[in-house]
Amino acid sequence: MAPYQYIDRKSPFSTKSGKTLPIFAVTPAHIETGTIDPIALDWARKAGFTAEAGALLLVPTADGHLGGALFGLGTNPSATPFLAGRLARQLPAGDWHVETAPLTANRLALGYGLGSYSYDRYRKENQTGPKLLIPQDADATDIKRQLAGIFLARDLINTPTNDMGPGELERVFRSVAEHYKAEVSVIVGDDLLKANFPLVHAVGRASAEAPRLLEMRWGKDGHRRVTLVGKGVCFDTGGLDIKPASSMLLMKKDMGGAANVLGLALMIMDAKLKVDLRVIIPVVENSIGGNAFRPGDIYRSRKGLTVQIDNTDAEGRLILADALAYADEEETDLLIDMATLTGAARVALGPDLPPVFTDDEELAAELVDASLETDDPLWRMPLYMGYDKSLKGQIADLTNAPAGGMAGAITAALFLKRFVSRARSWAHFDIFGWAPSERPHSPVGGEAQAIRALYRYLRSSVR
Repeated sequence: MAPYQYIDRKSPFSTKSGKTLPIFAVTPAHIETGTIDPIALDWARKAGFTAEAGALLLVPTADGHLGGALFGLGTNPSATPFLAGRLARQLPAGDWHVETAPLTANRLALGYGLGSYSYDRYRKENQTGPKLLIPQDADATDIKRQLAGIFLARDLINTPTNDMGPGELERVFRSVAEHYKAEVSVIVGDDLLKANFPLVHAVGRASAEAPRLLEMRWGKDGHRRVTLVGKGVCFDTGGLDIKPASSMLLMKKDMGGAANVLGLALMIMDAKLKVDLRVIIPVVENSIGGNAFRPGDIYRSRKGLTVQIDNTDAEGRLILADALAYADEEETDLLIDMATLTGAARVALGPDLPPVFTDDEELAAELVDASLETDDPLWRMPLYMGYDKSLKGQIADLTNAPAGGMAGAITAALFLKRFVSRARSWAHFDIFGWAPSERPHSPVGGEAQAIRALYRYLRSSVR
């Protein structure tokens, strides 16, 4: 069975068994020492090709036809492990294979696949691109599985809210579950109050589309219990504490946690990992209306803690609080939440390096190792309990927006920690979910972050 696709797109990989054109991926040293194909070497020297990182030189045959390509890796290929993604956008159409490259086959093929991504749902472009033959010593099945999970996350984030509101996100959730024969349950609208999800309801009730809680179960009893929770704010106006227009431009991506959790769940189910998987996504739009929740309101959460609303733009932690409390009511070996939660995380680490918060030292070390192994960056940040006192509300147990504006990513993580007490291990990922500039392995737009590292960690820990 092929992995799930939200948007059908042609594979970037060749299945051609006949002749394909060669790519010589080389460093400057290969040119200097002459340790490549002599015809390609002669052409490179005549053209002044120096194998700078990302440089491409097409090589003709003796009779003037296209004979192959030289691709520069620069002096330190390990510094840009997915540089091959540029080939997917630079090569002319046709079937290609890599003849030589000082890179692992898996890294090279995955990088090419990542770089092949484009989001063309609203454009008429239907150009035929190049196709790469996956090297025989690469794990083609797993590469395609990871790409499917990453592309799902990117597609969901890139889709504008008029086509990716709470109802459509639920439809995709159900579609993924159906593809992998998982069980789904959904609680919608005022039923959230009956089921004791007051914070999810409060944040989402002003939207034209009702808030909801999505839940998926897959796997077998007795396997390691893994629960994934993703923030699903399909659009965030900021609520009554409204954002300026410039800050709303990317708010379709505020469901990036949900998108990444679904991408990771796809990988887990497609690989048939031996886990008892549970996926929980609270889905809302943080809108403005006569029934919107207000600054100064106080709500009792699912866990029983009262929360004072000091800023309606700090809504993500509210819906996660109910979802995490619900997840934590069952015994769980590993509880992961992912959310586009704070601007403070971006100030601290920028858009490409998501912080992870956990008080499990062994888990933290293993996640960092998996991050390095997969070149999927993350950085551990502290759950510094010295800041916990700032969460105290003036007339409630907690405030959702501590005063002062300092250590915002940490205080948000500490807020969520209040709602997790039973899970053996818990980790919170404060992701950006967006690539603000083009990179070899991704265009500008929605991005999957930390899910390849999490997938590697889970694969190695449940075998």
